[in-house]
Amino acid sequence: MVEILAIGIGNEENKIMSKIVVTGGTGFLGTHVVKKLRERGFNVDVPQHANHDLRHRNEIQAMFRMYEPDIVIHLAAVCGGIGANQKSPGKFFYDNLIMGLEMIDVARDRGVEKFVQVGTVCAYPKHTPVPFKEEDIWNGYPEETNAPYGIAKKALLVQCQAYRQQYGMNAIYLVPVNLYGPGDNFDAFTSHVIPALIKKCVDAKKHHDDGIVVWGTGAASREFLYVEDCAEAIVLATEKYNGAEPVNIGSGSEIVMRDLVEVIKKATGFEGSTIYDASKPDGQPRRCLDTSRAEKAFGFKASTSFEEGIRKTVAWYESNFGREVLLPILRPKSK
Repeated sequence: MVEILAIGIGNEENKIMSKIVVTGGTGFLGTHVVKKLRERGFNVDVPQHANHDLRHRNEIQAMFRMYEPDIVIHLAAVCGGIGANQKSPGKFFYDNLIMGLEMIDVARDRGVEKFVQVGTVCAYPKHTPVPFKEEDIWNGYPEETNAPYGIAKKALLVQCQAYRQQYGMNAIYLVPVNLYGPGDNFDAFTSHVIPALIKKCVDAKKHHDDGIVVWGTGAASREFLYVEDCAEAIVLATEKYNGAEPVNIGSGSEIVMRDLVEVIKKATGFEGSTIYDASKPDGQPRRCLDTSRAEKAFGFKASTSFEEGIRKTVAWYESNFGREVLLPILRPKSK
């Protein structure tokens, strides 16, 4: 294994001198990462998807020539909830794999000082013992509904480690758990579970519905991380971590889906019933990460409680989407 020297970008002089490119920097997580980097004094560029389609090597090369980055944080991804994964598994596999593969290879060719690849908890095997430890990531096949996405992202871990071994490339790999927070995707068809439930509850309250329907049995559990906490972890890893091994990024605690629904109903003020549609998949039975490596390696520990994060997310959604004027629903007259 080629030794990788720490680049020490945390001091003020190197912050000014180091140019960082953040792909996906206008997205849900990316906006928070970019904000934190700039608050710390880093020189940050954010390529626009309309100008640089990262599925094509020539456009990636053009982007590198334009910005000449010293460090790349690769956040750009095609992702979504269970429904979106089931509808477009080929796209989720190909787009994520080809973007990462070409980004890493062009970065190697250009001699970047550091490459930060952000993976996914979906890479873990379906029946990983809880809490998930980084060394368990290869001990089985991912949960079927999001396996194409998870495997595409996991392949990039292999690429990072292979390029480190052969070329001495300082490529690190982070594994964030499910994220949530203000600015999330609240689309009814592509969103993850928390924004989907918030939208359902707010809409049901607004329409005076008696209840909501939730996918699955409610028995599965998940771990969630507030988006600003995840952004802090990525920035800390960019500053301080130069290791070959993947690092989990999470809160270190899990919640059963039935309890999650009740927390969101309380936060939104929706008092109707909950119907669980067991014909729909639960997804992975349990998710909860061992986050001790992140704390030891670069001092990250989540600081936002789940209840506080949910309150902030609900408030953001209600202020942006939850108060629009409703038009009357026209129904045909009874004969």
